[in-house]
Amino acid sequence: MREKKYRVCLNEYERGALINSLLEMRNGLVRECKDAEPVNDLLLKIINAPKGFRLFGKEG
Repeated sequence: MREKKYRVCLNEYERGALINSLLEMRNGLVRECKDAEPVNDLLLKIINAPKGFRLFGKEG
């Protein structure tokens, strides 16, 4: 079964807020000596995501 993929459009403020929240979560996990690798992976996806793409067609 294929994994579902999701696309989310964020402005710069929302993107920054998401990154900051994930960094806080990651730091908390590191302090508690828990595995932070899933959060690290998500952070990298968000940081390296292409900027400025447009979706054409019907929204909804």
